[in-house]
Amino acid sequence: MDPEKRIEQFQRLIADDPNNDMAYFSLGNAFLQSDRYNEAADTFEKCAKINEAMTKAYQLAGDAYIKAGHNDKAKLILTTGYIEATTRGDMLPKKAIAELLESINAELPTVEDSKPKAAQTKSPAGDFKCSKTGEMGNKLARAPFRNAMGIWIQENISNETFTEWIHLGTKIINELRLDLSRDDHDAVYEYGMRIFIGFNDELYKRLMDDTPPSVDGQFRSVIDEMMSMGGHLESFQGNLHTKVDE
Repeated sequence: MDPEKRIEQFQRLIADDPNNDMAYFSLGNAFLQSDRYNEAADTFEKCAKINEAMTKAYQLAGDAYIKAGHNDKAKLILTTGYIEATTRGDMLPKKAIAELLESINAELPTVEDSKPKAAQTKSPAGDFKCSKTGEMGNKLARAPFRNAMGIWIQENISNETFTEWIHLGTKIINELRLDLSRDDHDAVYEYGMRIFIGFNDELYKRLMDDTPPSVDGQFRSVIDEMMSMGGHLESFQGNLHTKVDE
């Protein structure tokens, strides 16, 4: 799809849902494709403010600010991003952010607490039973997508489980270097989500009245391997992207 059309598409999504971090992330990438660096940087920074776990957004915001000639702004967002990536254990963005800071002669911040933020206590049990975990939790306030899959998720997956996916999905984006403005990369992200929540191909065909988007075999293999390990990325040490051809 033409970058300008993608920009309009994601701007409409944001108008409908101003807190949609993924829409901001995708819009930022669309701006980058059009060499609109100031707009890309501002958009990625908004994405990071909505979802601090999206450490890739800090990296891309800083890079865009540098390309736009705003090293002062780049230093601020990259410093924050380096701290976030370090404390969350996002190895690849951390390395990339460090290189960007060094490129503008900025010192790396000292991070005292390296305990991943993902290791947080679960919310108290609610009155909604999650079909994935079989545990009690809280129902999503609204469907995450405006389609049959989104409705199914709201009716079957607890808010706690879906939040867990958002954290994992963010790491997948970072580690596999996914650009969600690309249809093939968006399909990879959706595939990972479907595997995680148990929305299989048969269910997809029945509820969506369509076949699931095609996913490149190498990406599929990496996602399957990761899910077989319980969704833990720590063992890859920031090298998950090397399992997929560039």
